[in-house]
Amino acid sequence: MPNHSPQPTGCASGFRGSALLAINMSAAKGDITNSDAILWKYDRDTPYVPSLLLYKDLLYFMKNTRGLLSCLNAKTGEVHYGPERLEGIMNIYASPVAANDHVYLSGREGTTLVIKHGPQFEIVASNKLEDGIDASLAIVGNELFIRGNKYLYCIAE
Repeated sequence: MPNHSPQPTGCASGFRGSALLAINMSAAKGDITNSDAILWKYDRDTPYVPSLLLYKDLLYFMKNTRGLLSCLNAKTGEVHYGPERLEGIMNIYASPVAANDHVYLSGREGTTLVIKHGPQFEIVASNKLEDGIDASLAIVGNELFIRGNKYLYCIAE
């Protein structure tokens, strides 16, 4: 039997407050402020510059532009962890990216953390460049591109 549960669309803001909503777009008509179209809400620790990352069934996001990461179940809004301090990352503009069951988080100071995708916070690796990083990483095949403030880096097998 097919699953007819609504596929939520997310909406978030970390500017002058915190708001994260999962919205059932098929039920979203007119003013949805207190309607059944809102599947769940989360009202703290949302990002200002970095985008949210939906990877498989989990939603990852930073607190404002700080090195604090949270992870929620994308369908239910259940908090798995966060905000967790990201060692070596004080400020972050780059959006998180994911590949091969890992999430990559790059801070403005040049540190990139690799965490294991899943409901528990687990750092797999920490890498530091002598360059600042403001842009989101780009993953193409087996190559990871990092646009630093001075150089463009490509990390590959």
